[in-house]
Amino acid sequence: MIRASKNSDFDEIYTIINDSASAYKGVIPNDRWHEPYMSKEQLRAEIADGILFFCYCENEQIKGVMGFQEKSDVNLIRHAYVRTNIRNRGIGGLLLEYLRTFSKRPILIGTWADASWAIRFYEKYDFQIVLGTEKDFLLKRYWTIPERQVETSVVLKELGYRSNSYK
Repeated sequence: MIRASKNSDFDEIYTIINDSASAYKGVIPNDRWHEPYMSKEQLRAEIADGILFFCYCENEQIKGVMGFQEKSDVNLIRHAYVRTNIRNRGIGGLLLEYLRTFSKRPILIGTWADASWAIRFYEKYDFQIVLGTEKDFLLKRYWTIPERQVETSVVLKELGYRSNSYK
């Protein structure tokens, strides 16, 4: 079952994010990694900034989360994580397809350039990688992240999405 998160899910979402994000350790640039990967304060700030988390649950336990954020003329997929011990069982795909069903705007996804498994996952669902000037434009327009993260990230867009104003 997939449902919108509740306030009472906060600690479990925090735990899942930091458990799953351990996959980034030693992969993303060392200056971008920290423990915990996302603090409770950062998570609260992301929620306050408009990220709505959706939870994949089995037997009333959250197994995976994916954030959805409306930003001007697009929607962003943010903070997609599945518990480490149950990865590769289709939970991320179910969450992504669920969020796509009610998005009336193009969807963009940002991830670390070195997170090849994440890029392959999104490409499997018909997202294509954006690089160079367009990537930088999109990250600076729709995300609030440090310049170093812009340098070390990629954007994936739905096939057919055109961001003509980046040139």
